[in-house]
Amino acid sequence: MRSVPGSQATKVYRCPGCDHEIQPGVPHVVAWPADELGSVADRRHWHRACWDARGRRGPTRKRF
Repeated sequence: MRSVPGSQATKVYRCPGCDHEIQPGVPHVVAWPADELGSVADRRHWHRACWDARGRRGPTRKRF
């Protein structure tokens, strides 16, 4: 997992936690499965609040 500051967020992503878009300029986190070694296809961009709440929510499409 790594944090992405708003100044480096330049694309629109869909958060797997809430299924809403993360707009350019919005700080967020990027996460990938621990058992994967840097596969770009397995990275997911999350809102920080969704990432922090992931253990308290129902299942997402793919658990990180």
